[in-house]
Amino acid sequence: MKLVTCTTKRGTRIGEVVDDRVYSTAWVDSMARLIRRGFTPNRISEFFPLDEVTLEAPLRPGKIVAIGRNYAEHAKETGHDLPAAPLIFAKFPSSIIGPGEDIVWSESITKEVDWEGELAVVIGKRARNVSEDDAYTYVFGYTIANDVSARDLQLRQDGQWTRGKSLDTFCPLGPWIVTRDEIADPHKLKLKTTVNGETRQNGSTKDMIFKIPQLIAYCSRSFTLEPGDIILTGTPPGVGEGMDPKTYLKDGDEVVVTITGLGELRNRCRVTE
Repeated sequence: MKLVTCTTKRGTRIGEVVDDRVYSTAWVDSMARLIRRGFTPNRISEFFPLDEVTLEAPLRPGKIVAIGRNYAEHAKETGHDLPAAPLIFAKFPSSIIGPGEDIVWSESITKEVDWEGELAVVIGKRARNVSEDDAYTYVFGYTIANDVSARDLQLRQDGQWTRGKSLDTFCPLGPWIVTRDEIADPHKLKLKTTVNGETRQNGSTKDMIFKIPQLIAYCSRSFTLEPGDIILTGTPPGVGEGMDPKTYLKDGDEVVVTITGLGELRNRCRVTE
């Protein structure tokens, strides 16, 4: 299933995307509560053309667990050694926006804003001390994320990553959640990021250093993953920080992240004073 949170002329719905239509479902609460309940929604006869609804961020998670330097070539391009274990950081849920919404920042705070297209894993049930063998049973589905990063804050000012990764609008998410059964192997997906139509990242999830079962097992040994939490699994090479010269996003730029089977996540940039 492709599940969306969308706004229609009749209000906000949890819907199922089928071809070019969004069918309303019988579920009347949020996506997060649907996942917590372990509920599979049934679609009803009401539907809307996909191009006539506004797609929102599909989910407002309790927490966003992000993994740094999980692709060898990305670690190399930014001048870092490969991590010996998953490098975990957090993004605030308040950074989430949906497809089509603007990534916004003030130049009084940051002038070095970068893109990072990523596969996001949506946790489906409470996970604590999970084994790698059982890890996929804890996955509800997958979506696309852009781990937007203020490099000057992250790497040159703060000495830690939280602020530079968590500014408002710095976690575009969507366009929908594809349930686990629809993705046969999440490590065989092409991931592409373009800026104004120019390809910047062109990678594959097969190149993750730490695969999804390892990430779920590792995280769950240290803290509980709750239903609806999201794990951002890292970004392939091709970020602006690794270019020569370094290249960052500007006002009016359009960033599109595309992942096989998951669609595309499209956002524009808007800079304020």
